[in-house]
Amino acid sequence: MRFATTVACLAACLAAPATALAIWGDSASALNAGLKVPGENPIEFCDGNRANDLIEIQKVDLAPNPPKPGATLLITATGDVKKTITKGAYVKVTVKYGLIQLLSTTADLCEQLGNVDLTCPLEEGQMTITKSVDLPTAIPPGTYNVFADVYSDDDEQITCLKATVNFPRPGLASFQNPEEL
Repeated sequence: MRFATTVACLAACLAAPATALAIWGDSASALNAGLKVPGENPIEFCDGNRANDLIEIQKVDLAPNPPKPGATLLITATGDVKKTITKGAYVKVTVKYGLIQLLSTTADLCEQLGNVDLTCPLEEGQMTITKSVDLPTAIPPGTYNVFADVYSDDDEQITCLKATVNFPRPGLASFQNPEEL
């Protein structure tokens, strides 16, 4: 799986709470309200204690939310880099399709930053990233779970995110909320 597709899934999943909300309705919002990444997305933080994270993610917007096969996914993320991120930083990514693990890898974060037109070192300060990802038309229907744990070169946690995205079967579109179509 290409990293851009993983980023798209992650961004979609980063809206994981949002994705879960879109799939299950507002009742899920009370359960995960403290973990939800602000913005229009299905993304959640891995846990509630983010005080020591090196990046404070302030907002992530996905358009469309939830992502749709064959559509261009526009990802806009805003945050504050609290400490310079240097070469050697890495991300552990796991992607599951239902209960089946599709991908589990560790990637060089600085290499992957090139996908969003950034390079290391990532200096301290406010930052906004915008990326378009063309999602394939043929995405097998089902639920995808993405988990990304990001660390600095000296193993300090940069952030940890998870997301869940459901791509329904094409014939089931009639059962979706008309506003989501």
